[in-house]
Amino acid sequence: MKKGIHPENYRIVAFKDMSNDDVFLTKSTAVTNETIEVDGAEYPLVKMEISRTSHPYYTGKSKLVDTAGRIDKFKTKYAKFKK
Repeated sequence: MKKGIHPENYRIVAFKDMSNDDVFLTKSTAVTNETIEVDGAEYPLVKMEISRTSHPYYTGKSKLVDTAGRIDKFKTKYAKFKK
């Protein structure tokens, strides 16, 4: 492998699933200004709309997550084509 192409600033980061408030810790180089306290320690926070704990493929449940109103925008945009 080539030397010097991989980041050196790996650190423990908290990822939070905003649809079910699940938080998990992993190493990452993701840049963020927010922090969260987990088990008495403070970690950088990265917010996600969907993760392994809320994705239908992993949970086996069909669940609609619409945090940005995308479905309503789509229905409004294409309502004029409805007969």
